[in-house]
Amino acid sequence: MSKVRTRFAPSPTGKMHVGNLRTALYAYLIARHAGGDFILRIEDTDQERELEGAVDIIYNTLKKAGLNHDEGPDKDGGVGPYVQSERNAQGIYLEYAKKLIDDGQAYYCFCDDERLDTLKVKAGEVMISHYDKHCLSLSKEEVEEKLASGVPYVIRQNNPTEGTTSFVDEIYGEITVDNIELDDMILIKSDGFPTYNFANVVDDHLQGITHVVRGNEYLSSTPKYNRLYDAFGWDKPIYIHCPLITDEEHHKLSKRKGHSSFEDLIEQGYLPETIINFVALLGWSPGGEQEIFSLKELEEIFDYHHMSKTPAVFDMKKISWMNGEYIKAMDFDAFKEIALPYVKEVITRDMNFHKILEMVKTRIEVFSEIKEHIDFFEKVPAYDIEMYKHKKMKTTPESSLEVLKEITPVFEAWEDYSNDALYGVLVDFAKGHEMKNGAVMWPVRTALSGKQMTPGGATELMELLGKEESVKRLHDAIAKLEAEI
Repeated sequence: MSKVRTRFAPSPTGKMHVGNLRTALYAYLIARHAGGDFILRIEDTDQERELEGAVDIIYNTLKKAGLNHDEGPDKDGGVGPYVQSERNAQGIYLEYAKKLIDDGQAYYCFCDDERLDTLKVKAGEVMISHYDKHCLSLSKEEVEEKLASGVPYVIRQNNPTEGTTSFVDEIYGEITVDNIELDDMILIKSDGFPTYNFANVVDDHLQGITHVVRGNEYLSSTPKYNRLYDAFGWDKPIYIHCPLITDEEHHKLSKRKGHSSFEDLIEQGYLPETIINFVALLGWSPGGEQEIFSLKELEEIFDYHHMSKTPAVFDMKKISWMNGEYIKAMDFDAFKEIALPYVKEVITRDMNFHKILEMVKTRIEVFSEIKEHIDFFEKVPAYDIEMYKHKKMKTTPESSLEVLKEITPVFEAWEDYSNDALYGVLVDFAKGHEMKNGAVMWPVRTALSGKQMTPGGATELMELLGKEESVKRLHDAIAKLEAEI
């Protein structure tokens, strides 16, 4: 068998959708697993939808994800150009379309929008059209006359209306369609650009692509692609169609829910390594219990034959759990580099950020959670004094008030605000009053934070806040309890 060559061919139309990222990942893994080549090709045939800066998004996403391509627009050599508009400027697609016309496999179509609108029928919620081969009956002389007169045209594939077309997909098996269902799709548009459907067939052949990875929404189009391969007498690639990805309610992924694109997930505080690991498991299973894999491990074990036909569910709880595992395993300096900006967004006072980050590293699943864990360091939030109740510690607002009134003068007189020294003060106080440590710790921590959950205990918070701020918060808590009890 020839060397495995896969490609990722995105359109520069915005952020990279999770489905596109999975396509890129699987194409990359198939190539790497077989010691083959992974090619990046920019499919900018739809000039109207192209967004400024979208090509940079593609490059940046692949770089962050670690999916390094062997050939592409930014690489020397190979079988370029790797941008379709550049290939179109060389006349590649029109040349091959005209070959099909000469062989009766394609034809010029001069129908205007008004006529095409008459062919549309409603199918469910959308309008679809099935071209009626009207222009196929034009004589050679009529075609040449219209071309000479500058009448706008497209070039259409000439598909048969009888019989069937079959192909084998590696995941879905053999698929057969009635040829009557194969519309005469447009190959060259009126603006002179090829359609995605035509360009990808021509480019895949010319660039030696052996395995084509794409979403299962292209299953119905593949017979038309194969008829093009047959018309040219080209070998067909191996097809690997990926299952649909849905949200937890089995609906289409949505930007509103935050899991539609790689960039959305990064902005929410997910690590690129997590996203790649998670996306790899959306429709593929390595077998066994292990779920955390490095990209290198995925390259070694990925086998597309273990992909599923069943729609994959994008489970936000699972990716959050996975991200938490990655964060726990991170080198602290790498963690600090990513996490520090989140801290500085919330805390403006001079504090030991390093210590704060040490406290939250094992407590978060996504970086955006840092803010909710530490916001009280900047300012105690409004809270209900019922928070002073603790069933296990047997504390109440009333008992907490008494503890705070007695222990605050002790802290006012105390100078060593290191954690160990402060802990000794609290333990001695509890022992001297024949109380459990928690019966003292809970009121103090609540007074300092206004929260039921904090990334550190009472004395750790006091060490970070310092004497002046700690004592101020204790007095504020006393005043609040006296006013509300």
